[in-house]
Amino acid sequence: MFSGIVEEAAQVVALKADQGNLDITMKCSFVNELKIDQSVAHNGVCLTVVNLTDDTYTVTAIQETLDRSNLGLLKVADKVNLERSMLINGRLDGHIVQGHVDQTAVCTNVREADGSWYYTFEYAFDKAMAQQGYMTVEKGSVCVNGVSLTVCSSQQNSFEVAIIPYTHDNTNFCQIEKGTVVNLEFDIVGKYISKMMLFK
Repeated sequence: MFSGIVEEAAQVVALKADQGNLDITMKCSFVNELKIDQSVAHNGVCLTVVNLTDDTYTVTAIQETLDRSNLGLLKVADKVNLERSMLINGRLDGHIVQGHVDQTAVCTNVREADGSWYYTFEYAFDKAMAQQGYMTVEKGSVCVNGVSLTVCSSQQNSFEVAIIPYTHDNTNFCQIEKGTVVNLEFDIVGKYISKMMLFK
C-alpha cells in the first residue's frame, strides 16, 4: 500500500528483456535501505526488489504490467517516480494508492500559470468500467505516475491536474510534455462505492 507521495525521481540505469518480462535496474539514494522481496512503486506500479548491488537494485515487470502501464516504454536515463510502501503508523499525506495501475493516459496539454503548471490527460473511456469507479470526479483523487493529485476539470475521458513547483521539480512531471504516456490509478474508495451502488 502506498500514499502517492513520491520519495525520489530516480534514473533507470539498465533494462533487460527476459522472455516476456522486463528487468529494470534503478539507482537511487535509498538503495542501502532496501531488502530483497521489498515492494517499491515505480511510476505508481508496485514491483518487488529481486536483486541488490552496492548502489543499484533491480525489479521485474511481467507482460501484464508492461501491457497496462508505461514501464515498457522506459529507456536508460529516464526518471521514474519511486515510493516505498507506507508505514502503518505514518501519516497518509496523499491518498490510498494500491500500486495497481488501471490504464495509461496521454498528456494532451501543458500550460504554465504564474509559476505552477496545469496538465491535461486523456484516457480511453469505457462506460462499464466507469460505472465501477474507473473515472475521475471533480476535486477527487487520482494517481498519475505514482503521484497523488487532486482532479480539476473532470470530463468523461479526460481531466486536468495542477502541479506546484516542488512536485514539478522533484518528480518526473518535469519531463512530461504533450504526447507523454502516463500511468493512472483511479481512487480505490470510489471503485468500492461505485461497485456497491451497482448491487443496490
